[in-house]
Amino acid sequence: MQNLAELAHLQKSAVDVWKECLKIIKDNVPFITYNTWFLPIKPFDIENTILKVYVPNSFFIEWIEEHYNTLINKTIHQVLGSDGKLIYLILEEKEETAEPHKFDTTSKNQVIETENRQPDFENYLNVRYTFENFIKGEGNQLARAAAFAIGENPGQTSFNPLFIYGGVGLGKTHLIHAIGNKVLEKDKSKKVIYISADAFTVEFVESIQNDTVNEFSSFYKTMDCLIIDDIQFLIGKEKTQDLFFQIFNTLHQSGKQVVLSSDKAPKDLKGLNERLISRFSWGLSADIQPPDFETRIAILKNKSETFGIYLSNETLEYIAQNITSNIRELEGCLIKLLANSSLNSKEIDFELVKKTVKEISTNKQVNISVELITKIVCDFFGVEENKLREKNRRKEVVMARQIAMYLAKTLTKSSLKTIGLQFGGRDHSTVIHAQTTVEELIKKDMQAREVIETLKNKIEMTVN
Repeated sequence: MQNLAELAHLQKSAVDVWKECLKIIKDNVPFITYNTWFLPIKPFDIENTILKVYVPNSFFIEWIEEHYNTLINKTIHQVLGSDGKLIYLILEEKEETAEPHKFDTTSKNQVIETENRQPDFENYLNVRYTFENFIKGEGNQLARAAAFAIGENPGQTSFNPLFIYGGVGLGKTHLIHAIGNKVLEKDKSKKVIYISADAFTVEFVESIQNDTVNEFSSFYKTMDCLIIDDIQFLIGKEKTQDLFFQIFNTLHQSGKQVVLSSDKAPKDLKGLNERLISRFSWGLSADIQPPDFETRIAILKNKSETFGIYLSNETLEYIAQNITSNIRELEGCLIKLLANSSLNSKEIDFELVKKTVKEISTNKQVNISVELITKIVCDFFGVEENKLREKNRRKEVVMARQIAMYLAKTLTKSSLKTIGLQFGGRDHSTVIHAQTTVEELIKKDMQAREVIETLKNKIEMTVN
């Protein structure tokens, strides 16, 4: 027999039930947490004891599951009875009629239902990685354009294979997933698969153990679009390279598309079979560079909207000026900012932003030394390092010295006295003067700002 709570909810709409839930939740979490994580959730439908709600994105679900799952379940049981259940829905942004993703709060191993899922095998594509939410910039222009062309017409362009390379956290994985998603958007009958080189190797080893190498090879040879991430991890795995070489040849000769990513250009993959490297050069190799200042601003705006937070232009510029190496760190900064705000019940003001950026930047400062900064600055300006330590007043030497001092103060934990000693025993007031001079220059001169950003990128890429 149904209890009173279960009977009572039958006459209520999803809106009424969710309002009751919000009343309970509001009394059990800080106000800013309530506003950030629960108000954006919208009721959709109720069936028996199952309440369905819409959320802005899957980030909400991941966060709530990790931090508030116990509270949510207790609340649902209190309002809907012991059999009460909450299901989150996410609508695809690209099509209003797209099938929602479904997340069940009672299961940690959630199954995502999407219309792109192929019935006969798992394609491992992340449906959230699309061209629509990939931020274009000067550093990824060629790679993005080639990737989009392939998504529209796989195997029929001169970009086969497409080899995308670049440092960590620059968007390579996003871009190659976007290719697969675009191919399926255009033609759902296409056979597309994404797999990392590590996973490919593990599957191959298992096929050897199970005496199913032929089946393994045949499966990948049937693909219309084969996407392999981090191809550098095939280095040193000779048998895996041999099999991949066969698969590659079959696909390429059949006019099927191959997409690869790596942290290095093909010619720099020492230890990879020469005939594979030769095959990679048949198509297009496109690198992705760290995002410039304007692109970082655009990324931050896009991500903050996705996370449902508003940040002022001053805040966006501050984060973009201080986190320069990759997209992953920009996103990590926003997530940490949300965490600091939500868990500590603090408004997102400029002081909290500065504190968060400092926390994110601390790890990077460990490996950056004044000596490294000096070397990179001198190489950039074509000045001998010893000139920066001498009493040399030549214009280019003074400029290089001041910029090196500024970067040393910005990127390391060295004291003013320590930095001064590194530059010929100069005192702390000289370092302060250099820092002030460069900061004023950055504000007034766009070209100077770009030079500083370029130097920061070079320094940070060296230690990463």
